[in-house]
Amino acid sequence: MTMATEIDYSARAHEVLKQFWGYDRFRPLQEDIILSVLEGRDTLALLPTGGGKSICFQVPAIVKGGLCVVVSPLIALMKDQVEHLRDRRIKAGAIFSGMRQSEIQATIDNCLFDPEYRFLYVSPERLQTESFKVNFARMPVAMIAVDEAHCISQWGYDFRPPYLEIAQIRKVFPKAPVLALTATATPEVVKDIQARLDFKTENVFQKSFKRGNLTYFVVNEEDKLSRMLRIMDRYPGSGIVYVRNRRRTAETAEFLRNHGIAADHYHAGLDPRERDRKQQRWMKGETRVMVATNAFGMGIDKPDVRFVVHIDLPDTLEAYFQEAGRGGRDEQPAVAILLYDHNDIAQLKRNFTFTFPELDRVREVYRELCQGYHIEIGNGQGKVFPFSMEEHARTVKMNATQYFSALKLLQNIGVILVSEHLRDKSQLQFRLDGDQLLRYQKEKPEFEPLITAILRSYTGVFTQYTDIDEQILANRLETTEESVVEQLKTLRGEKILSYQPLSNIPLLVFLKDRIDERYLYFDKKIYDFRKEKAEERLAAVENYVKTDNVCRSQLLLQYFGEWDSTPCGGCDVCRRNRIHQVRNRDFERISEEVKALERLQKSPKEILAELSKRYEEPQIVSVMRWLADENFR
Repeated sequence: MTMATEIDYSARAHEVLKQFWGYDRFRPLQEDIILSVLEGRDTLALLPTGGGKSICFQVPAIVKGGLCVVVSPLIALMKDQVEHLRDRRIKAGAIFSGMRQSEIQATIDNCLFDPEYRFLYVSPERLQTESFKVNFARMPVAMIAVDEAHCISQWGYDFRPPYLEIAQIRKVFPKAPVLALTATATPEVVKDIQARLDFKTENVFQKSFKRGNLTYFVVNEEDKLSRMLRIMDRYPGSGIVYVRNRRRTAETAEFLRNHGIAADHYHAGLDPRERDRKQQRWMKGETRVMVATNAFGMGIDKPDVRFVVHIDLPDTLEAYFQEAGRGGRDEQPAVAILLYDHNDIAQLKRNFTFTFPELDRVREVYRELCQGYHIEIGNGQGKVFPFSMEEHARTVKMNATQYFSALKLLQNIGVILVSEHLRDKSQLQFRLDGDQLLRYQKEKPEFEPLITAILRSYTGVFTQYTDIDEQILANRLETTEESVVEQLKTLRGEKILSYQPLSNIPLLVFLKDRIDERYLYFDKKIYDFRKEKAEERLAAVENYVKTDNVCRSQLLLQYFGEWDSTPCGGCDVCRRNRIHQVRNRDFERISEEVKALERLQKSPKEILAELSKRYEEPQIVSVMRWLADENFR
């Protein structure tokens, strides 16, 4: 590669960045990754959450031309990125399990026959289907991007067997470089990713996982809700509170509202439009705090999150690092605070016992699913059904954690897929060309206002499925949403357009024909290996919260293989060390203020809230405990 060519690639990449994203320069390491791909080299990029991973494959794909196939396990994130690309007038589509055949075929046709089509997002399960393989071989593929690449490694925390198919589809386009991206990978996972993707040579670009503006705290606290309020009093601005289950999201948000904090709750079981409204209010700052399960955060790029609080222990440090990393994306100071009590670790260990159910119980789950949906042996491949996990778990008398784990094991051997809801926005595509549609409007003038509103509101409706909002159309037509939906259904019935209303129902997809459950094959060695690795990850979480003599940032970085970092100076451990150094200087001053407030009959909580505005909280608690021990009154 000559120097002149490298300069041309760099200049062109900057042109694309400015033209489509409006940025004048790349973030650190982005340009190095992009140039590596443009030089045709297989590349693994490790960038922390918020590090701009999507730019790293979107820019070189546009520079190269042709089609970039993006493999991603997250349907919501795929749809979000496709929408953002289309907003920039970049043609893109997605195919994932559970879509209607007409939608799939329309997207495939665009990839095959539209030379300006640049991105095809696919779920890993689609790679295994023969129909995809046949069509893939005909596409003008110039590049393959693998998002959440840790999923291909059996050493990783979220191994997905369909990812292994990527090495096979590479053989169809051996000259197309692969860019693998992840925000969390231990050193052993880094090596495994490259091996499983058949990298020609090892080639890793890794930005340090250190977030200098994000300070980590671990607090042993029995009264988590009161501590949460004090955190929000001390750290103004927007924040996220992560909890483990859906019920607790609503309860915690209500608690915050009762204490004067603008809060809302979010989880995957809410109506798609309701979720979107909640997210938009939070993004705009109308809601200060979002209380959520881990369903909240993927693809959300709110830069000014000042605090991320976990009031339940995460299952893995990988998950915690990603969720905490949603704070401070604007490079301004932010905090990530993990609250735990003596019961939390025991509860985490109890949950773990359900994570690897007995294999006979997994077979029982498979049999019940097949019988429940009337799937006979030798049939069922490609069948899609609405799915209620709670209902099926009750049928086989398993708790939610155990049942979910059984489903994951069945997914791991490739017999089923439980998909998130298919559509969080309605979609349509006209089936007539412009002239035919014009003639139809003249024949059926009652539909002319709606058709005109659609054409004025959305682009691309003749060439691809386009997200729409029936309420917006209703507002513009000064009618009701119900009326718009009925008209759209009528137009669909007359084959004027294809219309898919939003859907909030999870889907069960049978990826293979049913077999007798006795012949389901689970590799016991792999099962035991995965269990062993999961135990190690649980132990890492326990070590993180219990260790009180190593900087929190250093602990996290060491977990991800960075052993040469320096103490952050700001976490609870570093502050405690600093407090010890200055205790003699501040002790008398704090103790006098505590005594003065007690004489005013202030409660311990009120004293702590008042003094924490001027002093470090552990320092105040230490003084108050000493005074209590001395029986001061």
